Formats: sequence, structure tokens, C-alpha cells
Amino acid sequence: MTLVRRDWLNLDLPERWRRMFDMDMDLGSWLRVEEFRDGDTLVVRAEAPGLDPERDVELTVAGDVLEIRAHREEREETKGKTSYRSEFRYGAFVRTIPLPVGTGAEDVKASYKDGILEIRLPVPPEHKTAATKVPVARG
Repeated sequence: MTLVRRDWLNLDLPERWRRMFDMDMDLGSWLRVEEFRDGDTLVVRAEAPGLDPERDVELTVAGDVLEIRAHREEREETKGKTSYRSEFRYGAFVRTIPLPVGTGAEDVKASYKDGILEIRLPVPPEHKTAATKVPVARG
């Protein structure tokens, strides 16, 4: 019995289809985020490697929505004695995150370290209400 290796990513597929199988997802594809509460603060962390936060990132809070906008351009050139190769990637993304009612936009703080964008927003304490059991009638 002979094992045949099949390299599916080297098939002659149109560029748009090859991108669906490309495991090197970049910011143009999506933005992964996590959200959690730290006391009276909502913390949103986003993976954003390779960005210049002062130039490439724009954060806005409008009403009950946090919007993260970013744009990235990356260029790479390789020059050899008999060859030249130039490659570039670029993309923009927008991610909107719904905020809890009453979130304050005045004291929002954002920081960027080691490819992670962290946004901290003050939120009012959660109001816990007692659960009410609702009976279900037959018929």
C-alpha cells in the first residue's frame, strides 16, 4: 500500500477561493475580541498585531456601541542579483461591540501593548433582579 500525499492548498484555484483556505488570517479577515467585567469596568481586548495605534486605529463610543476601526498596510521587497519580488498586504476592518446600558463614554481609556489593543470603559453596577418563575399551563 502506498500513501499519497495531497497538498490541497496548491491546487490551481482562483485567488478568492485560495484565501478561504489560507491559515494566515490577517486583520482584513476579522478581528478577534474578548470582553469581560473587572468590577465597574468593561474591558475589551482585541488582537491587533502589527498596527501603529496612533496612526492605524480609531475608537469611537456612540450611544451604546463601541466601534473599532483600523487599517493596515504592509509591504515586503526582496532584491536578488537576478530577481526582484515585491509583496504587499492591506486591509481595513470595523468591529462594533454593543455596550451595557448606561456605559459612560467620558472616561474611556485605551492602550496597546504586544499586539493587544485594550479598551476600558466605566459601566454602572449591574442591577440584579429576583427571578420570577412563570407557570406553564397545558392546552
